[in-house]
Amino acid sequence: MPIKIEHRVGLPVPPDIVWEILADVPRWPEWTGIYAQAKGVIGYGEKLKLTLALPNQKPITIEPRIFDWAPNEAIHWRLPLYGGFGKSTRYLEIEALSQTGCVFSNGEILDGFAVRWIQPAMRRSMKAGFTALGEALEQRALALWRERTGGAT
Repeated sequence: MPIKIEHRVGLPVPPDIVWEILADVPRWPEWTGIYAQAKGVIGYGEKLKLTLALPNQKPITIEPRIFDWAPNEAIHWRLPLYGGFGKSTRYLEIEALSQTGCVFSNGEILDGFAVRWIQPAMRRSMKAGFTALGEALEQRALALWRERTGGAT
């Protein structure tokens, strides 16, 4: 049975502000906290090289491949787990609510035989990391929006 771990946050900023931040992969380490290093570009079939540093976990380098993306909407990538006995589908999604408001969701769906080996402590670390990423994105997006609107939100 798949496991879904997610964090969502409402943002009083235009969706394109959020997209601008997400699309700049090499700058993720400046604000995400969970991606200590990030290389790559957003595009179908593109491979990212990320150092994942979840709370209370040893940093690991992953090389997921983007299988779906849409400007101002979403980035989705996959990564095989446990020698192919499982897979991870990671998503960063923007849901436009208005011209100046959106919801940002980020999470992971873990599927396959091997998900039974993912311990509760790892799930808690993932949830904490996704929450921190959402909160950091909120702060960065608000700052950028204030800068562009002269302090108004």
